[in-house]
Amino acid sequence: QLQLVESGGGLVQPGGSLRLSCAASGFTLRSYDIGWFRQAPGKGREGVSCVSTSGFTTSYADSVKGRFTISRDNAKNTVYLQLNSLKPEDTAVYTCAAVYCSAGVYRMKPERYWGQGTQVTVSS
Repeated sequence: QLQLVESGGGLVQPGGSLRLSCAASGFTLRSYDIGWFRQAPGKGREGVSCVSTSGFTTSYADSVKGRFTISRDNAKNTVYLQLNSLKPEDTAVYTCAAVYCSAGVYRMKPERYWGQGTQVTVSS
């Protein structure tokens, strides 16, 4: 089955950190730009970050710039999102997907492959 599987979410206190993983199953991740999205309760989907196939080009939403870091390990068929200095407003379901980074982090949309998401809750 061709799919992306996210993991690494959880409950963390404000100021804490998490590392999310996005693993590909059934296909090779290296051929695709990968984006992370999030959706908070009652809100629409928001583009968070994007990484190019090589990993050399990354982009971030202003709301997470300087706190989140996207990276990829094509040998492990996995993309990561490091979340630092977490805030309660970062609480959301985080989902990864194959995207076109050229569309920009605010306009990118899931293309062809996407996962089910992992819950991140930031609360004291």
